Amino acid sequence: MDYKQTLNLPGTEFPMKANLARREPAVLAHWQQTRLYEQLRAARAGRPRYVLHDGPPYANGEIHIGHAVNKILKDIINKSRLLDGFDVPYVPGWDCHGLPIELAVEKAQGKPGVDGARDFRRACRAYAEAQVARQREDFIRLGVLADWEHPYLTMDPAYEADIVRALAQIVANGHLQRGAKPVHWCVDCGSALAEAEVEYAEHQSLAIDVRFSCPEPEVLFARLQHAPEGKGDGPVSVVIWTTTPWTLPANQAVAVHPELDYVLIEVEGAQGRERLVLAQAEVDAVLARWGIETHRVLAYGPGAALEGVRLRHPFQAREVPMILADFVTTGTGTGLVHIAPAHGPDDYAVGQRNALPVDNPVGPDGRYFDDIPDLAGKPVLTAHDAVLDLLKTRGSLVHVERLRHSYPHCWRHKTPVIFRATPQWFIAMDATGLRDTALDEIARVTWLPAWGEERIRGMVAERPDWCVSRQRLWGVPLALFVHRRTGTLHADTVALMEQVAARIEQAGVQAWFDLDPAELLGAEAADYEKVNDTLDVWFDSGVSSAAVLERREELGFPADLYLEGSDQHRGWFQSSLLTAVARRGEAPYRAVLTHGFTVDEKGQKMSKSRGNVVAPQAVVDTLGADVLRLWVAATDYRAEMAVSQQILSRISDAYRRIRNTARFLLANLKGFDPATDALPAPELLSLDRWILHRADVLQERLRDAYTRFEFHRVYQDVHNFCSVDLGAFYLDVIKDRLYTTPADSRARRSAQSALYHLAEALVRWIAPVLSFTAEEIWRSLPGARAESVFLAEWHVLPEVAPDEALWARVLAVRECVGPELERWRVATGAGANLEAEVSIYAGQELFEALQPLAGELRFALITSEAHLARETARPPEAVHATLDGGDELWITIRPAEHAKCPRCWHRRADVGSHPDHPELCGRCASNVAGPGEDRQWA
Repeated sequence: MDYKQTLNLPGTEFPMKANLARREPAVLAHWQQTRLYEQLRAARAGRPRYVLHDGPPYANGEIHIGHAVNKILKDIINKSRLLDGFDVPYVPGWDCHGLPIELAVEKAQGKPGVDGARDFRRACRAYAEAQVARQREDFIRLGVLADWEHPYLTMDPAYEADIVRALAQIVANGHLQRGAKPVHWCVDCGSALAEAEVEYAEHQSLAIDVRFSCPEPEVLFARLQHAPEGKGDGPVSVVIWTTTPWTLPANQAVAVHPELDYVLIEVEGAQGRERLVLAQAEVDAVLARWGIETHRVLAYGPGAALEGVRLRHPFQAREVPMILADFVTTGTGTGLVHIAPAHGPDDYAVGQRNALPVDNPVGPDGRYFDDIPDLAGKPVLTAHDAVLDLLKTRGSLVHVERLRHSYPHCWRHKTPVIFRATPQWFIAMDATGLRDTALDEIARVTWLPAWGEERIRGMVAERPDWCVSRQRLWGVPLALFVHRRTGTLHADTVALMEQVAARIEQAGVQAWFDLDPAELLGAEAADYEKVNDTLDVWFDSGVSSAAVLERREELGFPADLYLEGSDQHRGWFQSSLLTAVARRGEAPYRAVLTHGFTVDEKGQKMSKSRGNVVAPQAVVDTLGADVLRLWVAATDYRAEMAVSQQILSRISDAYRRIRNTARFLLANLKGFDPATDALPAPELLSLDRWILHRADVLQERLRDAYTRFEFHRVYQDVHNFCSVDLGAFYLDVIKDRLYTTPADSRARRSAQSALYHLAEALVRWIAPVLSFTAEEIWRSLPGARAESVFLAEWHVLPEVAPDEALWARVLAVRECVGPELERWRVATGAGANLEAEVSIYAGQELFEALQPLAGELRFALITSEAHLARETARPPEAVHATLDGGDELWITIRPAEHAKCPRCWHRRADVGSHPDHPELCGRCASNVAGPGEDRQWA
């Protein structure tokens, strides 16, 4: 007889080889054909909603690994909330206006002429549409479930109209102001930059010490206390230190700190004897820098005493005052700061307090205006030599050196930017209390990780007014009318903006640029100027809380969660916060989650020049999206996220472990109908009850980890359960019972019932992460079910009464016996543990604990025999071991001397005892031709 035919051999159509790159597109096609997203919304109608609002990626270029991380994290969260039973609408979006698109179109077809703005905008729109389509396909391929047919685009006319409406609300609340303030200005962009468009990089500057001579030394002396050495000899000057020599033409003052101590010293330098004012704390460092070894102090006093002293500009025929400023510090420089209100926010602020002029000598091209003596037409960033020549000629230059330091750069061009005062529109941070309200709202939001709160709080507390105007073509207009003489907004601005928004909603932003002001203003049109500046694109995306959350019925304000990279504390998180607070006084989100940036396995930034770029498209096309998704989940995204081919290879191994575990479960459910074959919890064998209890405990831990966004815990716990609890123990032990007991016996049905519940639970545990694989498993599971795993909720595992203490001891015993069996096999050349018989000699407590299992202990240890005896019977050669709980045992191993049963491969004394099946052991004979064996425990 071929006894193999009597075994319950496993079988499943769920393949061992994943072939994800080939199979995943078919799953996507099925989702699209069945309109899964719409099914999910319909199935959860009326349930509590969970809204994760999508921060829009920029519609330019292919998605990179950072984009993939972001969308996958969002998808994991949304899918876990689906399993929690929430209604989870998810509307993806794109940021579609702005300079990068303008530059791409300019590169393709040249700069627009005087009359070509309309066609240029049309080309920008077409370019953005193509980029959106390209990126959307890549995001869909990652397995992200979303309303892909109805995304939000900041260039949609309805969205553009809502941008104007949001600005109107901000105008109505008094937050919009116009003024000539210094802003970050990119010479290459020819436009102001937002804070979020500036990045800091190392830069080499000239650091110079400059004399501002004092035309009336007696006034300065009168303000200070005199030292015994007398008044000294030589001209009197104060000395400033600056790393931006190009800003000196705009100097309007020299600032000192009111509470710092300053001294007038006499030195002998390259120009002979002179008297100089320095901060007392800086004297030694400054003189060392200049190479001067001796000096004497002539006078001293606090900075407050110097306020109002007049100084000569170092190379222009005018005087400037000494003023007080709390931001002056020591540690670098001289303790005196040159003030150019046109070239810095601190300088501007202190200039306003002291009624200083805001004279800007620099044009939008980054060159000095033609009326600037000696510097006309020179690019400021390369005008250092010309400025130094002026200083040398006037005798104002004290010292020059080169300095490497952090300097603001344009994030697009990677070139240094300048501060430049220009007429711009600002959202005021302090004039109407916006800053204070925003800080209050920050405290009401949950920030994850927690350090995000201090990060954004510090940024909002220190940031200048928000310059929201840009001098570009491809963007949403400010849609304002300004009185030509007074510079004030039209009295009916808010109502007029609504009329403009209605036109834009029908025809897009071109409706504003084509608008004849007389159509709205009538006879007043001649008195008003139409503002043609466009809005900062951070304003566009920031007001998505109005244009998307408030507009789309399925969403709602505020969102439950915003999730982006950690750089968005100064980007979208902040622009969203400020616009929402400026509109309606509250934050647009209840919680904010951030993730780190991707780096290679050495922690280096990815770049094509280094050859360490990992393209998500390449990963998806080779390993599959699920492997990429598993890497995202496995990595603690709160820090930098390392990725490389080697790391992905290790993740692939982990994926295979999970997949193979699922395949084992499915293969051994062949022929199992849960409706008729599943046993109730009280009838399950002890080991099966135990594993279901372990699964139930794990499920609670996993649900908690998903809720806390700790996906690396999900990965670790699931992988560990598959590897240790199942692979290294439970599944190994029950193979014998699954394969050899009668097909419909309690022993086998108990194991299958447990496997069924484990499979139902496992498919849901992994579904938010391994979405494609979960769908494959779902279709292979027995029993009636919904069309997709995402239409299900968490599996309810049976309530069982596990013998926890018993199985904890069994596991501990296995850990002791396992290494001894390994050593025995090596020493004897035995091929498997079933070639052995094990004897365990236990202390009284352990003996009594294991006694109920004694008859089935061999199945738990996977040996042909396992004897349990008291320690008093142990032979001298027994190997001693101690369990974690302190129990002692002694182990002996010897070869199993009996014949081998060809059906179960156990070596048993009763092989040949059955007359009709002389080759089989007694229990196999019973399983084939008798009532079947009885199992209670294993």
